[in-house]
Amino acid sequence: MNIVLFSRDQRINDRVHFEGKQADHIQKVLKAKPGDLINVGEIDGMMGPARILEINNRVSCQVDLKIPPPPPLPLTLLLALPRPKALKRLLQTLASLGIKSIFLFGCWKVEKSYWSSPVLLQQNLKKYLLLGLEQSKDTVLPHIELMPLFKPFVEDRVPELIKNNLALLAHPKSIDNFPRSINAPVVLAIGPEGGFIPYEIEKFTNVGFQSVSLGPRVLKSEVVIPYLAGRLWQK
Repeated sequence: MNIVLFSRDQRINDRVHFEGKQADHIQKVLKAKPGDLINVGEIDGMMGPARILEINNRVSCQVDLKIPPPPPLPLTLLLALPRPKALKRLLQTLASLGIKSIFLFGCWKVEKSYWSSPVLLQQNLKKYLLLGLEQSKDTVLPHIELMPLFKPFVEDRVPELIKNNLALLAHPKSIDNFPRSINAPVVLAIGPEGGFIPYEIEKFTNVGFQSVSLGPRVLKSEVVIPYLAGRLWQK
């Protein structure tokens, strides 16, 4: 990890105490000792250096939190729920990229069994997101909503989400190419590995999405999302 994150209840004024895996990481990976400085951040708050004061069964630090987290990516992601093993990796990627608004939704080619996976428990979602934040030196947790039912999600929630935003539907069979260098907020919908069925594409386009393609290849979500994020806001 490139930053050690802590929750508000770990801090008393300018003192923070790390225990368990965090303390082990500071001692065994960072090999820090009293007097050393490490990078820390308060979850959903500021970042800064921390000077280690004491190491025993925990690591006690004095923090100076004056650095704001990096700006978020202006992207709302609507993602058909991937298989649980892929989702674990993908959550870290999404947090690392700075995507703060994520909707995981169901559709025809999403297995119903995926929705009962323990990966979707709130504490597990948070665990994988924190790994991504620690990698990218960010503190702000993404907001995730679970939308198992396709039709109510697209008809009732999505129209509000896309107001004043460019709405793009990634689909390999579209005749329109995916845009580049967009200087505006984007709502991006990405389907399952097998793609959307025609009914689903029609539902998205009816509420205002533009169907766009990167070409004929069918790509995994963990490949396509970083590529599209870079393409949308490349200089």
